[in-house]
Amino acid sequence: MNAPAQAKPRSSPDTATVIAIALLTYALGSIIHEGLGHGGACVLTSHQPLVMSTVHFQCSQDTRLVSAGGTIMNFIAGLVCWAASRWVKRNTRVRYFFWLLMAINFFTAAGYFLFSGIGGIGDWAEIIRGLRPVWAWRLLLAVFGIIAYAACVWLALCELLPFLGSDPRERIRRAWRLTLVPYLAGGILSCIAGALNPVGMILVAISAAAASFGGTSGLAWMTTQLHNPRLRNSSPELPELTRSFAWIAVAGACAAIFIFVVGPGIRLWG
Repeated sequence: MNAPAQAKPRSSPDTATVIAIALLTYALGSIIHEGLGHGGACVLTSHQPLVMSTVHFQCSQDTRLVSAGGTIMNFIAGLVCWAASRWVKRNTRVRYFFWLLMAINFFTAAGYFLFSGIGGIGDWAEIIRGLRPVWAWRLLLAVFGIIAYAACVWLALCELLPFLGSDPRERIRRAWRLTLVPYLAGGILSCIAGALNPVGMILVAISAAAASFGGTSGLAWMTTQLHNPRLRNSSPELPELTRSFAWIAVAGACAAIFIFVVGPGIRLWG
C-alpha cells in the first residue's frame, strides 16, 4: 500500500508585491484622513480648504467638525473596505489591498482617540478643548481608544485568516509577512513624505510617525494573537499572493507622487 501523498507546501506571499500594496494603502489612508476627512468637513461647513499635505490640512476656519472629519472618514473608509474585501472572493491581491486599507483606516481612527487622550495633542484633543473637567474627557478618550483599537485588531485578524492557510507551522510566518512588512514599508513612506511638509519637522513626530508607526502599530504585534484557539479559519483558503509587476509599477508611481507632490503641500485656495 502506498503512503498517502503529503500536501504540497504553499509558497510565501511575494514580498515586493506586499510592499507595493502597502505603499498604495498607506498613501491612500493619509489622503482619506487629510483630504476626504478634514477637507470634506471643511467644505461641508462652508469654509475654504487652503492647503493639504500628507500630514496636515489647513482650513480657513478650524471647527470641531473639521477636526473630527479625519477620524470619521477613516471609520467610513474602513467599513467600505471591509465590505469590499468580503465581496472579492478569489483575487488575492485585490482582497489583500482592501484588507490592508481596512486595517490602516480602522487602526488610524481608533488610535487617534488613544493618542489624544494620553498625549493631549492631535485631532481629538482639539475637539475636547475647553470642555471640563479636562482629565475626565481625556480619560474617556483613552478608554474608548483602547476598546476600539482592540476591537479593530480582532476584526482585522479574523479577516486575515483566509490568507494564512491551515498549516499551524506556516500560518504565523505568513502572517508576519503580511503584517510586519507593510507596517515598516508604510511607516517609512509616511515619514519620508511627512518630512517635506510646509509646516515643519514637528509634524513628522506628532503626525507622520505617530499616525503610521504609532496609529497602525497593531500590524506590528497582532500576529502574536493568532495562538488564540478562537482564531481558526472556516473560510476557503485564498490562492497565493504572487508577484505582480503591474502593482509594483503603479505603487512606485503613486509613492513618488505622494512624496514629491503631496508631501510639500498642495495649495487648494488663495
